[in-house]
Parts: sequence; C-alpha cells; structure tokens
Amino acid sequence: MKAPKIGLVLGSGASRGWAHIGVIEALEKHGVEIGVITGASAGSFIGAAYAGGGLEQVKKFALDMDWKAVLSYLDLAFPRSGFIEGHKVAELVELFTRIDKFEDLNIPLIMVATNMFTGQEVTLSTGSITQALRASMAVPGLLTPKLIDNEWLVDGGVVNPLPIDVCRNAGADIVIAVDINSERITNKKNPPQDADWVKNAEKMEMKRLEVIKSWTDKFGSRGKTLSTKIDHWFSREAPSPHIFEVLGSSINIMQKKIEEMNLLTHAPDVLLSPRLGDMSFFDFDHAERAINEGNKCCEKFMPEILSKIDQFSDQN
Repeated sequence: MKAPKIGLVLGSGASRGWAHIGVIEALEKHGVEIGVITGASAGSFIGAAYAGGGLEQVKKFALDMDWKAVLSYLDLAFPRSGFIEGHKVAELVELFTRIDKFEDLNIPLIMVATNMFTGQEVTLSTGSITQALRASMAVPGLLTPKLIDNEWLVDGGVVNPLPIDVCRNAGADIVIAVDINSERITNKKNPPQDADWVKNAEKMEMKRLEVIKSWTDKFGSRGKTLSTKIDHWFSREAPSPHIFEVLGSSINIMQKKIEEMNLLTHAPDVLLSPRLGDMSFFDFDHAERAINEGNKCCEKFMPEILSKIDQFSDQN
C-alpha cells in the first residue's frame, strides 16, 4: 500500500487565521502527516510556523495577546502605499519560523502573493521565508507592498485566498482546505450598540490614542495635523464605519467571492469551514475562540479525512 501525499491549504482571513492552529493540532492528534502546505496571507504565516517547528510558540503568543499587544505590531507609515509599514510584522515572523530559507523547512511550503500591477498570481517557495511572508501578508491599503525580484507584491488573497490548485499542482494526492471566510457575509446590516459594540468602541478609542502618539512622535511638527485626521477616522460619534473597518470588510467580501468562484473549478477532497463569521479583521485577541473552533471543525470531519486516506492506500 502507498501512503498518500496529503496537502494542507490554509486560507487567508486575518485574525481568523488563528483557527488554522486548531486544525493542525487535530490533524496531528490523529496522525495525519502533511506532505505539502500552501497558503495565502494569514495561512502563509501559520503554515510557515508549522513547517518551521514554531507552531507551539505561535499558539502561546496568540493566547497571550491582548489589544495592546496587537497595537504594538502596527508600525504606522505615512499613507502613501499602506498604513502599516510591516517591519514589526516581519520581526514577529522571524520569532516563530525559526528557519530562514524555504529549502530548510520540515514540510514543503508554497505561499501565494499577487503582482499589484499585472494582477498575476505569484508563488513563493524558495529563498527568504520572512520576505515571502511580508509579500503574502501585504493586505492592500493596510500593509505596504513588498518588492521581490523586481515585482511589487501584495496579499495573495487578492487573487487566490484559498490556493487549492497550487496544492494540487505540487503533487498532493489528497487536499484538505481550510476556508476561514465561509461565514464572512452576514445579514447583520446595522449592529446595535450592545455590550459587544461598546467593547469594540473602547478598543478603537485605545487604538486612536496609540495612533495619535505614534504619528506625533514620528512626524514632529506635522503630528498635530495628522492627529486631527486620525481623530476624524476613528471618531466614535460618527455614524459611518471607521476606515480600517471599511478596508477589512471590503477585503473580506472580495476574498469570499473569489473563493466561491475558485471552488467551482478547484474543489478539495475535504473542505473545512470553521464558524467564525462574527470575527472582524483585527480581532487578533480572540485567538482562543478561533483555535477551538478550528479544532472542533477538523474533529467533525476527521472520519471523512481518515476514510479518504484509507481508500487511497487500499487502491495503491
């Protein structure tokens, strides 16, 4: 009997990416050995941590994270090509991947990015892991683009948020895909100002103060003008959503629509869809819930996963 090469596809989805940790833990618990990983954005980050032997450290970091810690990794840039420079994100990546080069990873890993001028999908599987991650995670409008091999690259989720086809092309016999955007489009049009709304508003107020201080320190005499603009962006009295909410929600909707189209032509053998529809783009401090939901979802489908592995082995 021949054991199948199992491919794991980790989709993009910002804070919901913590769910990938729970999925991987469930697979490991049942002895499912992954032969290749493909990922976009948050999926690339968790994939790199797992393939590089740093997943436990990432999990601890995620569970210890509070809103202040989230803010500490937002090194704001003057808004020319993105609000966040990404240097601190790169530092974070280096803490958990342990390995510098793709070639030295325990499991083959392919990340997806997007050429921002041609719209072409770019796969990254050689050279610097950190540089590739900065490109694959460069959410348009939020993180600045990354220049690699004379190409300006942005988030892979722009063209392929769930790179199932990339995994197939890498030789996977069985593909397990984790879609963390499955419930992103909801019927909740105008959320009431309930306890959760108040909690989120308090978070945004904290963020507003941190941003003002950061930009004032960085831009000196221009700080006052920038602070005024930031006050407008994050105003709690304004009836309209703040700018980061607009960007995050728009990207989520775009990625979900792309996924729906891609799944029509590139279906995985097993599709895992953790129920995280009410987690927003920046809810990185909700890691425990996301990890648990990822684990629960994978456990639910484990009989199907193990059955497909057995069927392949029996036929080969």
